[in-house]
Amino acid sequence: MPIFHSVSEKDVTKAIVGGFLRQFEQYADSDVIIVGAGPSGLMAGKELAKKRLKVLIVERNNYLGGGFWIGGYLMNKVTLRAPAQEVLEELEVPYELATEGLYTADGPHACSKLIAAACDAGVKFANLSIFDDVVLREGNRVAGVVINWTPVSAMPREITCVDPVALECKVVIDATGHDACVCKKLEQRGLIQTVGYGAMWVERSEDLVVEHTGEVHPGLIVAGMATSTVYGLPRMGPTFGAMLLSGKKASEATLRVLKKVAAH
Repeated sequence: MPIFHSVSEKDVTKAIVGGFLRQFEQYADSDVIIVGAGPSGLMAGKELAKKRLKVLIVERNNYLGGGFWIGGYLMNKVTLRAPAQEVLEELEVPYELATEGLYTADGPHACSKLIAAACDAGVKFANLSIFDDVVLREGNRVAGVVINWTPVSAMPREITCVDPVALECKVVIDATGHDACVCKKLEQRGLIQTVGYGAMWVERSEDLVVEHTGEVHPGLIVAGMATSTVYGLPRMGPTFGAMLLSGKKASEATLRVLKKVAAH
């Protein structure tokens, strides 16, 4: 006697395709689009979705979390400096004191809890989707992103003819790490200028990344290590407190921008 209800292969296919396309159509017009599903992007998305905003995170890989899974040097312990351990407490992730002001946690546990919290808040994801360009409106305000399937970028150019699609939103957050992909695209268009990140200096970098997180161009918020690339700040290596707190600050900056948009 079968345990499972009877369904056919076509039912499985229809369920996947139908569910994906309905969601993709719905999120073609979002409140906020975050490019990059590392710790800063996930944290920003979680905080914004909790405010009942429609949030889509675009991620070029087939997994979420960026380097938060694996810590440093392929050893999956992550470190956080005080007071960022408070975020682990919010996520109910166990941690240990390594030395005064420095804490360690299991990367897979911390990352999976953050992903789950973002999903529980209502964040949706477009995986294996690579950022290609920005959508601009009056005054060169950023009003969306242009994306394509990540595998398209690996195809030989002479046989590639896959046009991207555009998604509109009120605010874009660049959480693409050192690459600062969205900000770099604006730089190519002569709208902003980036400096490039500096050498490692943990104590300076974390404070400065959080301090500089915010609107870098109308409609565009920069968060996480993309902030370091834009402003020439030191890199921080495998410690993640500033990533989480930068994500929180990016969500606050986004709410302020949304208020201004609503007022106009």
